[in-house]
Amino acid sequence: METKDEGKAEKIFRDFGKKLDQFYGEAREASTRVESDLRKKYEELKVSAEKLKNEAENKERWKEVEASLKRAGEELENALKAAFKKKQSGK
Repeated sequence: METKDEGKAEKIFRDFGKKLDQFYGEAREASTRVESDLRKKYEELKVSAEKLKNEAENKERWKEVEASLKRAGEELENALKAAFKKKQSGK
C-alpha cells in the first residue's frame, strides 16, 4: 500500500512540474509580447512628443488660431442670443 501512495505522490509532483514548466514558458512568451508592445507604445509617444514640440514652436500661428476661435465663439454666442431673443418676442 505504501508503494502505491509513493507512486501517486511522484505522479502528482511530475504533473505539477510539467504544468510549472508550461506556465514558465507561457509567462516568458507573454513577457516578450508585453515588452514588444511597450517598446511600440514608447516609440509612438516619442513621435507624438516630437509633433507637439514642433507645433509648440509655431506659437504665433496658434495664438492667431486661438484669437480667431475666440472671435468665432463670440459671434456664435451673439447669434444664439439674437435667435432666442427673437423667438421669445415672437410668442
